Amino acid sequence: MLKKYMGNFFSRIDWQLWVAVLLLVGAGSLSIFSSTPSFFVKHIVLFVVALIIAVGIMMVDIRSFFVSRGFVFGLYWLIILTLIATYFFAPVIKGNRAWLSIGAFQFQPSEFAKVALIIVLAYFFSKRHIGIARWRVLAVSFIYAAIPAGLIAIQPDLGSAIVLGAIWLGFVLASGIPLKRLLVVGGVFALGLVLAWSFVLKNYQKDRIVGIFNPDSDPLGVNYNVIQSKIAIGSGGLLGKGFEQGTQVQLGFLPESHNDFIFAAIAEEGGFVAVVLVLGIFTWMVVRLLTLGLRMEGNTYKLLALGASALFVAQCIFHTGSNLGFLPVIGTTLPFVSYGGSSMLSSMILIGIVQSVYARN
Repeated sequence: MLKKYMGNFFSRIDWQLWVAVLLLVGAGSLSIFSSTPSFFVKHIVLFVVALIIAVGIMMVDIRSFFVSRGFVFGLYWLIILTLIATYFFAPVIKGNRAWLSIGAFQFQPSEFAKVALIIVLAYFFSKRHIGIARWRVLAVSFIYAAIPAGLIAIQPDLGSAIVLGAIWLGFVLASGIPLKRLLVVGGVFALGLVLAWSFVLKNYQKDRIVGIFNPDSDPLGVNYNVIQSKIAIGSGGLLGKGFEQGTQVQLGFLPESHNDFIFAAIAEEGGFVAVVLVLGIFTWMVVRLLTLGLRMEGNTYKLLALGASALFVAQCIFHTGSNLGFLPVIGTTLPFVSYGGSSMLSSMILIGIVQSVYARN
């Protein structure tokens, strides 16, 4: 009986999505092994743990949880309390209070805030999508995103806060907001940017934004990371310099080559061909997520898949944009490719949730 159940269950899994995820992890692992071998083993261990958790989620019928108001908002407020605890009790690491420690383990609550926000917005918009034109509906949904985004911004972790805003915007656009309301939302965003510039952003964050428009200024200071990244990407050419042959990576000129600048590391050693392959696989993964979402019954589940797609696309845009010098460096990982236990685990949890629902929907 168990064998028959397992066979039927795994026949309903979308293996194309899993293949895309595994290929992205494989590409990231090769780059991490080449650039920073000391992180390689830990990266593999973290991935295996995340994979086991994702498979465990797949094996459970979790649909009832995501239509339960108690579960959805209980999870959301638990994350909010964790973010508050992070601000007051987390140690300062690289100038941020962003990591909580449990024994020998550290985790970044902002990564799990992204998952919680996707779940609460999927629930909220599934109940309110007919009234999306009402200001009250838009305002309440914005507050759900603004609370964790504000708590994360003061850590300060501007990158994760912006990603939360992008997730909210993705839900709003997908919910069929009227054009007039969309223009007002754009105006509110513009006002928010002005207020953030005046009262929230630190001087070094402002310098990074200004540096986009004057890329040759302060080459040993605020623009150093981006300049080294563009040198790495440009020098890779069509086929790259070869595995473990990238000068910017191997000589340590490219900072955070295993994490924030892994796109540049892949471009230098694998060239344009490797970049196209990685971005092509990434696009394939997002398309599969959206396809599964469209096939599901129930707006909550469709919106869960949409939210996961919005998260991955936003992080990919911010990561590659900052590596190319088009966007400010805000410390955003490339999902499934960059090193980072919390990022990997939260991303795998979303894949497990989508696969669990799809297999039974």
